[in-house]
Amino acid sequence: MSAVEPILLSIAQITTRLRNQSLSNATGFFFRRDQRLYLITSRHVVIDEAAGHFPDNLQIDLFTDNNNLAETVAFSIPLYAPAPATAPGSTSGPDPATQPALWTQAEDSSGTIDVVAIELQPQAMPESVVYEAFIPDTICQPDTPVEVGSPLMVLGFPLGFADTLHNLPVARQAIVASSFGLRFQGMGYFLTDARTHRGISGGPVVMRVATGPASNPGFHWQLLGVHSSRLDMGNRDRQVDEALGLNCAWYADILLTLTAPPAADGQS
Repeated sequence: MSAVEPILLSIAQITTRLRNQSLSNATGFFFRRDQRLYLITSRHVVIDEAAGHFPDNLQIDLFTDNNNLAETVAFSIPLYAPAPATAPGSTSGPDPATQPALWTQAEDSSGTIDVVAIELQPQAMPESVVYEAFIPDTICQPDTPVEVGSPLMVLGFPLGFADTLHNLPVARQAIVASSFGLRFQGMGYFLTDARTHRGISGGPVVMRVATGPASNPGFHWQLLGVHSSRLDMGNRDRQVDEALGLNCAWYADILLTLTAPPAADGQS
């Protein structure tokens, strides 16, 4: 049995792809609700209109041997329903007008939330797949008392960096940098103070607790948020002033909305 901390097995390195061409690296993590399994990441990982980023699939590596984490298999996750037939050799991106997205997103009073949930099909995964997953009981609710300055971790693959032999993520130290529970500047996130880089978008922002949920007491981490991006000031003098070193983390309770079971027929 692997002695690796369970939380490290809940993180997935994401490669965004268009057809067979790799576009970028990012981070995601597994979230299980009832019998459904999801990959959680940032919305701008799967679509970023402003940057012209329109992948049509993601690729992650899945562990297949609990005693040898160097054993992995590539697993492709489509982002859109199959497209109508296209001309041979076409390299155009997905067409949202004709291809329904296979991820779930949400909006609030401030606009689109930079978090998505992509449901995975366990029957398509290897029978020997090894992973851990956050569950609703591991989500830290915004009304939970969390003091400013409390120590946190952000896990993921900054600049695509990892333990490439064992395909494991790295952790960056962080602290809560704004009042937890308040929407910073009216947005659905709080701030963290941590050194982060491209590639860690979509990573979980967690706080260590004494024991995990009853169903998995060894998973002693609470999920506070989903790391989105670094926060900077537009009027900063880049020749004189250092970057703020602050980051946006969307409150994790949005996962309960994104993964809510569909309403029964006849119910609103």
